[in-house]
Formats: sequence, structure tokens, C-alpha cells
Amino acid sequence: PGYDPLAFMIEETHARGMEFHAWFNPFRANTTSAKTGLASNHVVNEHPNWIVNTGSQLYINPGIPQARQHIIDAIMEVVNNYDIDGVHLDDYFYPYSGSFNDDATYKESNGVFSNKGDWRRNNINVFIKQLGESIHASKPRVEFGISPFGVWRNKSVDITGSNTKAGVTAYDTTFADVRTWIKQEYIDYVTPQVYWSIGFAAAPYDTLVSWWSGEVKGTNVKLYIGHAPYKLGTPEKGWQTAQEIIDQLTWNESYPEVKGDIFFSAQHLRKNPLGLSELLKSYYQ
Repeated sequence: PGYDPLAFMIEETHARGMEFHAWFNPFRANTTSAKTGLASNHVVNEHPNWIVNTGSQLYINPGIPQARQHIIDAIMEVVNNYDIDGVHLDDYFYPYSGSFNDDATYKESNGVFSNKGDWRRNNINVFIKQLGESIHASKPRVEFGISPFGVWRNKSVDITGSNTKAGVTAYDTTFADVRTWIKQEYIDYVTPQVYWSIGFAAAPYDTLVSWWSGEVKGTNVKLYIGHAPYKLGTPEKGWQTAQEIIDQLTWNESYPEVKGDIFFSAQHLRKNPLGLSELLKSYYQ
């Protein structure tokens, strides 16, 4: 556009006394399964052997070390060349759909794992560890955070999991072993997407905030809760009034481990669903 959009956004953010955390969807190569329109030097075209077509999207295969390093290099280009304050990863690890053909990669590169799930989780763990080390070696002040799916594991599967009945989980569906990232302090902060209402049967907001608070306790990893103002006004239980968000913020006050809140997303705050803006202003005063 004749100027550097990222440099512009960082400058304007800092001018307003805010931090700028660069948000990446790490393993997503394209939002659709189409290759048309992609640049000649796009990773899909330069390294087609790294790409898995899930049927709806194109993913970079986390089981290939060179592919993981490519993503780290891309993120580090931003870290090294821009005055960002943080690197933030969204929950794009292995896809939620479960459709991911990496059998050949598993056979070629697996040496110690008895099942593909553990191998996949290790692939992501290695990636997170190496990325965090790269960021902090280059710019120690830059924070590294991740916003995983809001349920790590259900208690019915793992006694140490949350008392939830989620159909998908971070650990078993996207192979995101968030507990390891926290306990090993690979990350500086975690922002679980707790996108349900208080008392929601399958995944109660209150239950999950309590669980995540216990996970970060005794570590140096900060906990920010991800909220879902985008759900306000939808038929899902609990989202018929903006007071739900305020009640969630009030609930968080009981947990000193909760260091802040993140709202998905800015566009929904700007739309002021069900009068949320006025309630937030009143709450934060």
C-alpha cells in the first residue's frame, strides 16, 4: 500500500500507551484448500511435501522439523525487524476436524513413541520450546503467549482434567499439551479460550477458570482469560444479556492467578452487543 502496515500499527499502538503483540496462526498455510492465487514463493508452492490438505484448509505438517523451523524463521523475522512487545499464537496446531493424513511422516520420523498422539504432541512441544527460546534469545523483553482451546482434557478421560464434557479438547484434538508448556515455562502467558457462559453444562466458565488458575499456580506463567463477546445475542445458553461478561469478570476477581482478560474480538466490542460497552466502562471505573 505504499507504507509498512505493521510498522504503522505498532507506532500507533505505542503512541496510545498500549503493547503490540503480533498474532500468528502457526500451522495454517491457507484458509481454504485452494492453491490458486498463492504467491510463487508461498510455502505451499515452495514446499508442497510439507503441506497436508485437510479437505477444507491447507496445513503445514508439524511432524517435519524443517517445516517447523520455517514457521519459527517467519515469526523471528517479525521479532527481529519490528518493535513488537509480544508474540501470540492462536490455536492452529493440529486441526480440530481430526482429518490429517500424516501417516507417512509418522512412520518416517517416529522413533520412540508408541502412538501417534504422543508423537504429535511432542512435535508441538518441540516447536513451542524452540520458538520460545528463539524469541527470548533475540529479545528477552518480548513476551510469548498462546491462546489454546479452553478445555485441556475432560476429567472423565484424565482425573487431573477439568470437570467438563467437551466434545473436543486441546490435548486430544489439537494435540496441544498446554500443561507441559506451563509447567516447563516454555511460554510467558497463557490465554485459554473460555468461550462459554457461567454454568454452561458441557464446559462451565466458572469451572474452567478455577481449573486454569490451578495450572499456572506456582509457575511464572501469567494467566489471561479469553472471553467471548462475539457470542452475545446468540441462542447459546447464557448469552442473552451482556451482564454475562461482567459476571465472568467478577468471578475472576476470586482468583489472584488471573492477571487479565482478553476479548474476542475487537470488532465485537466496537459493535457494542447488548450494551456491553457501557457495562464494561462502568465495571472498569
